[in-house]
Amino acid sequence: MPVVMRNITTTMTHLLSPLRIRNIELRNRIAMSPMCQYSAKDGLSNDWHVVHYGTRASGGAGLIIAEATAVWPEGRITPGDLGLWSDDHIPGLRRITDFIHSQGSVAGIQLAHAGRKASCAVPWDGGKQLGLNNGGWNTVAPSAIPFSPGERAPVMADNVCLERIIEGFRETARRALKAGFRVAEIHSAHGYLLHEFLSPLSNRRTDEYGGSFENRTRLLLEVTTAIRSVWPDEYPLFVRISSTDWTDGGWTPEESVRLAPLLQKSGADLIDCSSGGNVHNAKIPTGPGYQVPFAERVRKTGIMTAAVGMITETSQAEQIISEGKADLVLMGRELLRNPYFPLRAAGERGEEINWPKQYLRAK
Repeated sequence: MPVVMRNITTTMTHLLSPLRIRNIELRNRIAMSPMCQYSAKDGLSNDWHVVHYGTRASGGAGLIIAEATAVWPEGRITPGDLGLWSDDHIPGLRRITDFIHSQGSVAGIQLAHAGRKASCAVPWDGGKQLGLNNGGWNTVAPSAIPFSPGERAPVMADNVCLERIIEGFRETARRALKAGFRVAEIHSAHGYLLHEFLSPLSNRRTDEYGGSFENRTRLLLEVTTAIRSVWPDEYPLFVRISSTDWTDGGWTPEESVRLAPLLQKSGADLIDCSSGGNVHNAKIPTGPGYQVPFAERVRKTGIMTAAVGMITETSQAEQIISEGKADLVLMGRELLRNPYFPLRAAGERGEEINWPKQYLRAK
């Protein structure tokens, strides 16, 4: 089913206007970016996740994308990551999606495999790679190149392993549907497995999955096709990419633009344009909205995009949408600081927005 891009009149607030993608309508253009909570056990969600995601839904965001959720146990960044490699994970996640939808928001989920950046301690315990005798496990990657000096090298994934990974993404998408999610996002950014295949800095293979642009993008396109084969036609499929490695010889913005139509042909509806994460010492020129130009450039290929990165003010987010730089604004840290940012934004723009009945006295 084709993507529908709505034309919004200049008299209304663009940021708070609805966005329809396939058969799903978001009530506004503010979405919660996937932000790992590192609070699961054996991949299972708990009360923390219910409250965390539920609060942002009642706070008015149009879309809530759950954190990177591992398609296999060894694909977790840390032992505290959410997982969906088993049907046992479905009931807990269903509790979350039911509440999100009861608040008028849409529940999404990011499907992920951490590749060589897996097997780490949670951030508040240092975030370093865990030893094999300290709760860690062997990681896989396109090539046997560790992420940073001193780390255990990953195992180069053979074709049997790659088939298993593709199957993991496909079956996890099936479970995500049973868990009630209506948007799926493929994590191909921040130096995790699918990004590792895209970048020449981490992919030194000489087979059909390495070398040329066509070969380095092969696994991501196969995963996208596999997920779209089980994801309903009426539901959107996003892909998060790192638009650049910020390092000579790495993945480039030009390659991101070249990748966009291939992803769209494979069934993707929107590209979530982030950057970096694949080079441990990359010099990244951060600042307010520093990644927005990537979303704007990719959007010119004809696919919807989401802008991310240090977007913290209502006027800033409004400008991104009104000037056609992106179709959606994804907020991470700002929504951690202020779950009710959309309600505040409506007040600042003089727009009406539905508040939870329980909070009307504070409006």
